[in-house]
Amino acid sequence: MNIFLISVNNNNMDIKNFFYNLTKYNENNRHKKDEYHFSIMNNNPSTPSSPEEKQINIFSNINENLDFLKSKYNTLLNKDIIIREFNMFAYNQNHKCFIIYIDGMSDSISINDFVLEPLMLGNHRYNKPFEENLSEYIDNCLLPQNSVKKVEKFQDVYSGINSGNCLLFIDTLNIAFDIDVKNYKQRSISAPENEAVIRGPQEGFVENFRTNTSLLRRIVNNENLVIENISVGNLSKTTCGVCYIQNIANGDLVAEVKYRLNNLDVDSILSSGQLEQLIEDDASFDIPEVLSTERPDKCAKYLFQGRVVVLINGNPYALIMPATIEDFLFSPEDTNLRPMFANFLRGIRIIATFITLLLPGIYMAITSFHQELLPTELLFSILSARENVPFPIIFELLLMEISFELIREAGLRVPSVIGSTISIVGALILGDAAVNAGIVSPTLIIIVAITAIASFAIPDFSFGFHVRIFRFWFIALGVTTGFLGIGIGLFLYITMICSLTSFGVPYAAPLSPAYKTKGNGFFIPPIWKQEYRISFISPKKKESQGKISMKWRY
Repeated sequence: MNIFLISVNNNNMDIKNFFYNLTKYNENNRHKKDEYHFSIMNNNPSTPSSPEEKQINIFSNINENLDFLKSKYNTLLNKDIIIREFNMFAYNQNHKCFIIYIDGMSDSISINDFVLEPLMLGNHRYNKPFEENLSEYIDNCLLPQNSVKKVEKFQDVYSGINSGNCLLFIDTLNIAFDIDVKNYKQRSISAPENEAVIRGPQEGFVENFRTNTSLLRRIVNNENLVIENISVGNLSKTTCGVCYIQNIANGDLVAEVKYRLNNLDVDSILSSGQLEQLIEDDASFDIPEVLSTERPDKCAKYLFQGRVVVLINGNPYALIMPATIEDFLFSPEDTNLRPMFANFLRGIRIIATFITLLLPGIYMAITSFHQELLPTELLFSILSARENVPFPIIFELLLMEISFELIREAGLRVPSVIGSTISIVGALILGDAAVNAGIVSPTLIIIVAITAIASFAIPDFSFGFHVRIFRFWFIALGVTTGFLGIGIGLFLYITMICSLTSFGVPYAAPLSPAYKTKGNGFFIPPIWKQEYRISFISPKKKESQGKISMKWRY
């Protein structure tokens, strides 16, 4: 074994103990050809992970396992790593054992009652040996815990310990028992904060992975729901759950989602936003191509359509794929409303999207190049309001737009108690003072206010952010080339939208390309006419309900 000392700390006792552990480990493993590189840097010894180390099997000698885990988890420094050594009597022999877990992530009561007590005190009842071998005897007779898994590699040991489980090692066995005793503090289920509805469930996802899967299973309530776990991140080992309904979702879509998740070479994944950027088709235009939501009922709705949902451990948002531009203008409230009301709100959101994207640019084009389009009285009113303003219109507009973005960002960052105060001071007092001081014109204040209100009507935060950013491009086109530049820019923007795909599905579907089959459409039909699922994701099951759904009428 080659040991490389990079730097030394000032604590001589810790250094002596550390080298004692290394020497002891080296003496017990002279027959091993694996090389481990240890470092002590700023009082933080570490063992780098390498592809060879991931394949290391558990040793049959318990002392080797104990010394290896002590050095791996830096027990000289990490005081939350608990190692309990004890003896177990089985087959008329004493077996040396130890358990290892992280204090604060595991339930100590469960460890005492269902691990230590049966192994240390319960085995004296069996006077004659069982026919099974030692591992089967322990698994079948001495561990009453409901979730126990045998692992053979240290990589699986690390995953179990880091997730809050307790790992049991027994002398002469080259396996370990991964015992599920997780018990750490977590946020309770509460109403979604960013996707509130009036008529609908008031439960949102939380940071705990198993809580989220249980919420989804309770709503879907079908045995065909499949949730496959995939670990993403070389260091973080973040658990991602690929959820789909087996007899509805297209097999190629499911395979593509799993392929992309399994082929990510990153150290860590900490949020759904990071994963979204890593698996989407084309991120060059910063247009969101994966839908995110914190509502289990919204996920269930898309699962029944044949889509795939990805849950991320430690994050209260789920990812839905594939997604089209229609989905970003859909609100969970639409499902609970009558078709006329839902379609009216969808029309309002479409108008709000175009207002947010184009209104400031159109105002710049009219005031700079096309004054003849305005009625004479309105033109005189705008010119008289700008009579005392010393700055050009583009400076006024950019000043107000950037000021409003500052107010929006400040309102998100300050404590909620004074958030409304920031809005009042920024929007009313500063705006009124700017007009009275002759810095900006009242007409421009109206344009910026309408644009800001329209931006809040876009349901999806990511898509709304995209529209807000792109409106500055149309402002630049309007002030330089007028309606001609806005027209060319809008043509290029629509072309860009139509060229995108989300997991092989056209982003502008069902508008471009136009799908004439039943079940496709931007507006919602009556519930009794929703007989078919959308066809552009090619679900296995085309029909969603019977030809006559309200059979009570016949």
